[in-house]
Amino acid sequence: MCGICGTLNLAGGLADPRLLRNMAATLLHRGPDELGCYRDRQTGLGHARLSIIDVAGGRQPMGTPDRSLWITFNGEIFNYIELRDELIQKGHRFATRSDTEVVLHMYQEEGERCVERLNGQWAFAVWDAPRQKLFLSRDRFGIRPLFYTQAGGRFLFASEIKALMACPDVSCELDLEALDQIFTFWVTLPPRTAFCNIRQLPPGHSLVVEDGQIRVSRYWQLEYPAEGDGRSGSEESLAEELLALLLDATRIRLRSDVPVGAYLSGGLDSTLITALAKSLVGERLRTFSVSFEDGAFDEAPYQHEASSFLQTQHSNVHCTPGDIARVFPEVVWHAEQPILRTAPAPLFLLSRLVRDSGYKVVLTGEGADEILGGYDIFKEAKIRRFWARVPGSSLRPLLLRRLYPYLDGIRSQPRAYLEKFFCVSPEDLASPFFSHLPRWKATARIKQVLSRAVRAETHPDSAMSQLVCDLPPSFPCWPAFRQAEYLEAMYLLPGYILSSQGDRMAMAHSVEGRYPFLDHRVVAFAASLPVNLKMKVLDQKHLLKRAARGWIPESIRQRYKQPYRAPDGASFAGSNAAYVRDLLSPERIGRDGIFDPQAVQALAQKFTAGRAGGAGDNMALVGILSTQVLLDRFRNDARRGGVIRDATLVPETAAQVT
Repeated sequence: MCGICGTLNLAGGLADPRLLRNMAATLLHRGPDELGCYRDRQTGLGHARLSIIDVAGGRQPMGTPDRSLWITFNGEIFNYIELRDELIQKGHRFATRSDTEVVLHMYQEEGERCVERLNGQWAFAVWDAPRQKLFLSRDRFGIRPLFYTQAGGRFLFASEIKALMACPDVSCELDLEALDQIFTFWVTLPPRTAFCNIRQLPPGHSLVVEDGQIRVSRYWQLEYPAEGDGRSGSEESLAEELLALLLDATRIRLRSDVPVGAYLSGGLDSTLITALAKSLVGERLRTFSVSFEDGAFDEAPYQHEASSFLQTQHSNVHCTPGDIARVFPEVVWHAEQPILRTAPAPLFLLSRLVRDSGYKVVLTGEGADEILGGYDIFKEAKIRRFWARVPGSSLRPLLLRRLYPYLDGIRSQPRAYLEKFFCVSPEDLASPFFSHLPRWKATARIKQVLSRAVRAETHPDSAMSQLVCDLPPSFPCWPAFRQAEYLEAMYLLPGYILSSQGDRMAMAHSVEGRYPFLDHRVVAFAASLPVNLKMKVLDQKHLLKRAARGWIPESIRQRYKQPYRAPDGASFAGSNAAYVRDLLSPERIGRDGIFDPQAVQALAQKFTAGRAGGAGDNMALVGILSTQVLLDRFRNDARRGGVIRDATLVPETAAQVT
């Protein structure tokens, strides 16, 4: 895992070596082991390396022997051994043992379609010198980030936005439409990012720059079978098939020349992945977790039970609200977009523990909830539809009170409030976004604290309208459950779970996460399953629980799902952190112009006085503060000539330069 960047002069002319090295230097947290650059007349490729496979021989940027193709690669191709053997049979010769060289030869053999054969997580760029063609690709679920822009006659790309901003021609202005999307969905809709004129390559897409033109194309799409055409078989046989796929997905994700650990949250998903890994490594596995002092968030007893059952060497980082407040500016700096929860902060601290323990790679359980029916939102939507069929029922709404035992506010609310909050009117029922309306409407309350000027520039229905246009044509024909899981898998998962909570927090400390549940073979299998095997009545991840029988403690296999959360507004209430007081002060809020100073002051006083009103207030406070941190670290620092464009120049030590 690494950081990549590059430039292509669209009008000809030499690539700027100073700019290229400055871009690469901003990514050293992603790849502290080596820094390398390649340049020719108009193109430059940069690479900050985190050495994991072929530590001695896998230096980048890497070229073919005839120097016609060059690659800068971020990620891992887990089936590289099998692909390498196949390529050798076709006459290809290899100089290294790295998966990077396999990608280079796959492109040489199959061109742009090579990505369809890759099993892994990646963002890479290939410079095809004879064709004067730049080819970029991003993995199916967007596990690895890839951003691009045009500025000063150049096409620029990088693993992180801050590397693009090393170019003085790149603007640091927030995109208000993107902010509107984040304050609805928690994420932007690709290719939009939080910054004007900076785009992300969407997951499952490739990009070509050739003859001064940019072409973006999709090579993969999450597909569901038509009703009745899905996978058939007994529960037992399908559970065995799922387990076999997960075991192989875990096996190839253990390929590494450095030790591999695992995150162990104490839930079903991470515990099963840890158990599968333990069965494969044949030695004591190192596991890592987060614990909290507040029992509402803490899962330490389950973590210790799982570790004891699996006999792993376990370490945890204990996270307090003060810890969250302390690291929050760094968290936002790495996330590169506003966030509405503090949940990334403990994972930032966890990855530091992993790195300090001498590990660069961890397996995690992300993806299971999205593809196998694990989220409460799926169960919630089913209960809401059940209620909506008999709207006058006095008993059906009670199921929603029981759904969230960890949310006291929901359980104590009267029926009229529940009916409005959970959106069970006929109009709501007709919406293609029925499953997500309560979440999105609750999130959108943040927009009430936007300044008058910002509200004048955004339409209240803009985000929803844009999402409708982004959906696949078959979406309206899918069962309601599949619609809900598609929205989770294709938007929240890549845009927040794998980004703000995943890649960005891990790579802040040079740690690579690997996700067996997101092996594309597992995803395809899960998509083909009948809905009732994912959620049987209200039993979430039903088939996965069956597959896990005997592998993990029974108490963890059957436990009620506890979503990963962290203290939000409480982390900043009465905070001694000077930056919180400064960034939320009426003077600063008024000067930055995004939020209304009086509304922000009133919200902050609610937290100071202990009168905060639940999830809406918490999201609003964290969203405002994270936006203010983002403005301070990016836009305002750039205006002051700050750190973004003053990265230390590093010698070209790791790769060939022409």
